[in-house]
Amino acid sequence: MTIYVLDTQGRPVPLGAVGELCIGGAGVARGYLNRPELTSEKFPLDPFSKIQGSRMYKTGDLARYMEDGNLIFLGRNDHQVKIRGFRIELGEIEARLVEHSEVREAVVIALGDGVAKRLVAYVVAAPQEALAYNLRSHLEAVLPEYMIPTAFVRLDVLPLTPNGKLDR
Repeated sequence: MTIYVLDTQGRPVPLGAVGELCIGGAGVARGYLNRPELTSEKFPLDPFSKIQGSRMYKTGDLARYMEDGNLIFLGRNDHQVKIRGFRIELGEIEARLVEHSEVREAVVIALGDGVAKRLVAYVVAAPQEALAYNLRSHLEAVLPEYMIPTAFVRLDVLPLTPNGKLDR
């Protein structure tokens, strides 16, 4: 089995960059039964394999390889939004927020529509007067401006559904 982290064009991303987690190798299925369109989308040919006709599976998960070889899972790719023409991976912002020493958990959502759409970060952290300022400064050092949330909301715990999943 081979694990790839690829960009939207199917190219490997640099170390530390976020991409889609893809799996290749002998254990990968050939596709979905009687679903050729979904098979071609989720099980493309594996361009990195030496075996003719082998496929890889596009998981829909976001990940990044670290320099030490560890693979960091960032969440589902279906938490992608478009704001002011920029495609934004909410999981990338969340991952950067939890790198901050004050943050235990983080969720970022997009609120509003059209030109009024904005990012709001919800963080589980100890109460602190300058928390929003500190988090904004932290993110400005590691993310482009269009990925910086306009608001930061501190919570004691993140809301969960009755099934124990995050209630976005």
